[in-house]
Amino acid sequence: MAKFVVVGAGIVGLAVAHRITQDHPDAQVTVLEKEERVAAHQTGHNSGVIHAGVYYKPGSLKATLCRAGSRSMVEFCAGHGIRHEVCGKLIVATSAEELPRLRALHERALANGLPVRLLTKEEATGYEPHVDCVQALHVASTGIADFGAVCQTLAALAEKAGAEVRFGAKVTGIAVRDNRQIIETTAGDIRADVLVNCAGLHADRVARLAGVEPPARIIPFRGEYYELRPERRDLVRGLIYPVPDPQFPFLGVHLTRMVDGTVHAGPNAVLALAREGYSWGRVNPRDIADFAVYSGLWRLARRHLRYGLTEVRRSLSTRRFAQSLARLVPEVTEGDLVRTEAGVRAQAIAPDGSLVDDFLIVARERQVHVLNAPSPAATSSLEIAKHIVSHLPGFPAAR
Repeated sequence: MAKFVVVGAGIVGLAVAHRITQDHPDAQVTVLEKEERVAAHQTGHNSGVIHAGVYYKPGSLKATLCRAGSRSMVEFCAGHGIRHEVCGKLIVATSAEELPRLRALHERALANGLPVRLLTKEEATGYEPHVDCVQALHVASTGIADFGAVCQTLAALAEKAGAEVRFGAKVTGIAVRDNRQIIETTAGDIRADVLVNCAGLHADRVARLAGVEPPARIIPFRGEYYELRPERRDLVRGLIYPVPDPQFPFLGVHLTRMVDGTVHAGPNAVLALAREGYSWGRVNPRDIADFAVYSGLWRLARRHLRYGLTEVRRSLSTRRFAQSLARLVPEVTEGDLVRTEAGVRAQAIAPDGSLVDDFLIVARERQVHVLNAPSPAATSSLEIAKHIVSHLPGFPAAR
């Protein structure tokens, strides 16, 4: 019996475990999670958006897996009674200077085969009456979902098929003995024929424990969120995004109606002082030392110092945050915002200071390491799992 070990009980790790039980029903599958629950970090702190695949380079893994994932995630949610809605979204240009970028997005979306349409200002207000723009792009296939419930369901399905999810099991070492991998954890050791590393914010560290030197380093960026006060939620019907800066993988602060009816505003993107640094007060000296000596981060900082300082100022000022939102919906004011939970994005940065802009999956003999899987990984998770399991190194694909 083949033994599979998946590190990480976020949405990608659980999707992989579930997929293995489907494609290799005779296998033994164990998911190792250092926390006491599923979706404790990136998955449990994201904006809940089912992305359509507008932003990604045609032919890239992100473009291919996101487009397929937006369909399979909706089908999964519908099939398992998970709250979701295909509500569409607007990407709005608020000045004439942004129009070339909006039209470039339109061309990219068409190249990715997506149902999109350029709208006039008047047409845009038909979707979002309070929005202000000179032109907008309507993306019909964007949706929202409860990704926490998706994780609970994936875990339950995997366990029903015979998999085990071990909580409180932090990976501390990986060794090879008698042609088998020994995964050392705080909850005891476990043998594995195949290891799949989906450790998110710690994926590069787990790779090093396995003897793999990652081609990029994970740097944590905190994304801070506000909510609109209940009496102001009527300002937003669905999803309203700005035109993003193509130099960055961050989409800019936006407004998102969640499946529970709340409206989230954000996220920004500031360098976190810990891999799990959900606030300025969360500081981890080891994490700081780890990225402070990384040349790739310094090269990135020199190249984009002004952008970084702008994000820090917005982090420290609710007024600045509100001003960014008011570019999209002018009626939003500082008094409309209530701070809520932040998230941390695991962003891979190459040694030359470039941001890795595609999913980064590295395979070695009987190992797979998912080393860059930020947004749209939640949307794409079922398809990422198919991709990984169908290409497992040293193990035959399912027929």
